[in-house]
Amino acid sequence: MSILLDNQTRVIVQGITGKMARFHTAEMAQYGTQIVGGVVPGRSGDEVDGIPVFDTVKQAVEATGAEASLVIVPPPFAADSVMEAADGGIRYCVCVTDGIPAQDMMMVKRYMFRFPKDKRMTLTGPNCAGTISPGKAMLGIMPSHIYEPGPVGIVSRSGTLGYEAASQLKALGLGITTSVGIGGDPINGASFKDILMLFEEDPETEVVCLIGEIGGPQEAEAAEFVRKHMSKPVVAYVAGLTAPVGKTMGHAGAIISAFGESASEKVEILSQAGVTVAEHPSDIGSTIASVMSAEVA
Repeated sequence: MSILLDNQTRVIVQGITGKMARFHTAEMAQYGTQIVGGVVPGRSGDEVDGIPVFDTVKQAVEATGAEASLVIVPPPFAADSVMEAADGGIRYCVCVTDGIPAQDMMMVKRYMFRFPKDKRMTLTGPNCAGTISPGKAMLGIMPSHIYEPGPVGIVSRSGTLGYEAASQLKALGLGITTSVGIGGDPINGASFKDILMLFEEDPETEVVCLIGEIGGPQEAEAAEFVRKHMSKPVVAYVAGLTAPVGKTMGHAGAIISAFGESASEKVEILSQAGVTVAEHPSDIGSTIASVMSAEVA
């Protein structure tokens, strides 16, 4: 099985009439994702490649039964779009938008916690590549051809390193249950811990690949969860071993500001929790294969 989405998941795209949104909507639909509608205020009644457009998420959900949404709108409107998805009954939302102010995401997080836990929307992103369950459905902007079905779960802060891991696994004849990008911003939706919990419960995921980077406490929190709750092996790679303190490296969240936020400290924390850490990005696939072979032996 897969986590978060599959070929039965009904999806809407918020911002569907934009140039990039149209492109990625077509890619997702071609892959097999059930795109049932789009949302753009003031464009109700329009169609994009045969997909109906609605003014609001609530209207789209009522008309189509949608349960997942891709938010691909400019940064000034992204926070409102995510909160509208939560209010409209969407259960899983991917926000790929980059450049959302941290204060906007603080508002989003506070808003989402107003909902009871059983009705609270799961959000991955912002500033993420999305989620893909190979052979089933894709919700995001990743190159789908590098993903093959298999027993490895991937959760990554970096989109490109997630692609690299998938490509290496494909070359080794291995594949993926689900790959989840959680985004590289300092304040995001679901954390490493949240996704690890889902992989631990997924019977088809045999090993998990965690790709982190400098900045923030999420890798340390993930290590604690692995130590206490994970029965499945976890392989990790942490980007930024040579990153200087106080310098933002690519992602807005990739800045070392406290103890435990450098790559070397995160590697040590993960290793102490029993996680197998790949030394170089080119070693991610081979390290996973080695761990899987050891498990079989």
